[in-house]
Amino acid sequence: MSNPAVQSLVARSNRLGADPRTTNYAGGNTSAKGVEVDPVTGGDVELLWVKGSGGDLGKLTAKNLAVLRLDRVRALVDTYPGVEREDEMVAAFDYCLHGRGGAAPSIDTAMHGLVDAAHVDHLHPDAGIAIATSADGEKLTTEIFGDAVVWVPWRRPGFQLGLDIAAIKEANPQAVGCILGGHGITAWGDTSDEAEQRSLWIIRTAEAYIDEQAAHLAEHPFGAVRAGFEALPEQERRALAAALAPVIRGLASTDKPQVGHFTDSDVVLDFTARTELARLAGLGTSCPDHFLRTKVKPLVVDLPATVPVEDVVARLHELHAAYREDYQAYYDRNADANSPAIRGADPAIVLVPGVGMFSFGKDKQTARVAGEFYVNAINVMRGAEAISTYAPIEESEKFRIEYWALEEAKLARMPKPKALATRVAVVTGAGSGIGKAIAERLAAEGACVVIADLNLEGAQAVADELGGPDVAVAVQADVTDEDQVAALIQAASLAFGGVDLVVNNAGLSISKPLLDTTTKDWDLQHDVMARGSFLVAREAARAMVAQGMGGDIVYIASKNSLFAGPNNIAYSATKADQAHQVRLLAAELGEHGIRVNGVNPDVVVRGSGIFAGGWGAKRAAVYGVAEDKLGEYYAQRTLLKKEVLPEHVAAAVFALTGPDLVQTTGLHVPVDSGVAAAFLR
Repeated sequence: MSNPAVQSLVARSNRLGADPRTTNYAGGNTSAKGVEVDPVTGGDVELLWVKGSGGDLGKLTAKNLAVLRLDRVRALVDTYPGVEREDEMVAAFDYCLHGRGGAAPSIDTAMHGLVDAAHVDHLHPDAGIAIATSADGEKLTTEIFGDAVVWVPWRRPGFQLGLDIAAIKEANPQAVGCILGGHGITAWGDTSDEAEQRSLWIIRTAEAYIDEQAAHLAEHPFGAVRAGFEALPEQERRALAAALAPVIRGLASTDKPQVGHFTDSDVVLDFTARTELARLAGLGTSCPDHFLRTKVKPLVVDLPATVPVEDVVARLHELHAAYREDYQAYYDRNADANSPAIRGADPAIVLVPGVGMFSFGKDKQTARVAGEFYVNAINVMRGAEAISTYAPIEESEKFRIEYWALEEAKLARMPKPKALATRVAVVTGAGSGIGKAIAERLAAEGACVVIADLNLEGAQAVADELGGPDVAVAVQADVTDEDQVAALIQAASLAFGGVDLVVNNAGLSISKPLLDTTTKDWDLQHDVMARGSFLVAREAARAMVAQGMGGDIVYIASKNSLFAGPNNIAYSATKADQAHQVRLLAAELGEHGIRVNGVNPDVVVRGSGIFAGGWGAKRAAVYGVAEDKLGEYYAQRTLLKKEVLPEHVAAAVFALTGPDLVQTTGLHVPVDSGVAAAFLR
């Protein structure tokens, strides 16, 4: 049974973290102090449990807590070398740990350990940061809270801030918490419930004050709506967003590939429509949790939403070049000989009036969270402008946080990216069989995957199994329908920013002799596989060319594209069509860095939707074997005498699209256990 202090801490943290008004994702930290028996001495020892580095309050568990001996944490005050060397104190926390396991102590450990209270909350609520970033935040703190909440001038998180807050609490015994300039709030209590209620009181009081002041303003805090910058109708807006997403993603990936996320919430659309957009966006974000994920400021398109898309694209290229120059200048102004190297000059946030916000990161979750943080920043700006003037921390302080040696060390500890990290894959026919196996392998290698299938329920089940919308999304698509194929690539662009890798896997087969094959049989198979592959490749190539990041197109053809077998005229002919599309498109798309390759499997029986739909029974009849022995039959006619499984085809797709065959295009890889009649000549 865990310590009651830990139980109450976890429960409190989960409640606070579940409400976006209270703190942002992975933002803030909480703590509790209590007593346990020291297993070495058998006596009581005072401990500090505090949320460790990383993680999210809403999902906090006991294993996410750092556990430290309180006497040793407090003893660090006597060895503290001063603010110029306070980063050294993070390493010193390791010598205060109690036992093994638990999370690594964070930079805010001092705040929780040194403040003389059993329970401490440090949070990043939008309303609290609005006061913290107001030009007259200190005065407002007194006006709103009286002497119950104390103003703390901006100081970078660390040991000195912990000392400052501890001193403030000691000097103000009536206080229940403080506003941290440019940053957030901290509250404390003798019990877990008291700390939580005080945190919520500070937040709700701040919200009520901001709402009251905003209600009496003659004009919106962000100014008037600009003509032509209003939100486009939803269908038009999302179509334009899908067209722009690959272009913007390509620009945002100039230094290194990024995954994208799109948001067209009312908060974003209102902000981008207002006259004060450029001024406020140019001031940048303030709370360290915000700009570490959003960069100091966003790229803002300065055209109305009604201009032709070609004009927006041209302007994006100009603005991106200017943004990179500006970011380089920001780095050069603030860096010194000890600063880490510049991490890239591309924007993490791009605002397009009338359309919405595009955010970027090393994976979908990072991109999504960056967008969520910028929505937090918009809320902060609105609140600050309603009660005062938005005044974030100085640029030099932002730089000190962004290029903090501790942050650099944290990034260096991150695990090496998987082989397909940042790549966006579209797999057709991925609701079952070979397509499902391919989607599973690509996701396991780090790709974001769009599961396309006629059967939306089956596609959604696969997407859910792979981890949900931060990893995979399901799209219902009939590849024979030109509009649905275009919508499929649009969905990929809105979900992940674009598309890098397409697998043409959707297919079916009807086994009949020539004299029994109808034109309907012929047309259906050619429509799904030949026409469908052409449509998917064409729409995907448009997005890839717009991105300028290259790409991969893989056709799941068949050994039947080469092998002449009986009773299979329509299927084999359409597979030969697909096989030649590989060669034609490899020759055409190479100049754009797009590689086109194929996989030629032998029959895959296990898990196949085609075989389950009656094809297996017909082929078994042709070969005179029992249907449940068909896989064994196919295996015995191969050179290796082994059955081909869906995962074998998936492995070939990964080999063609992974890091090892980057100079290969126009290739067909047999996955047939050796069928001599299908050897490539």
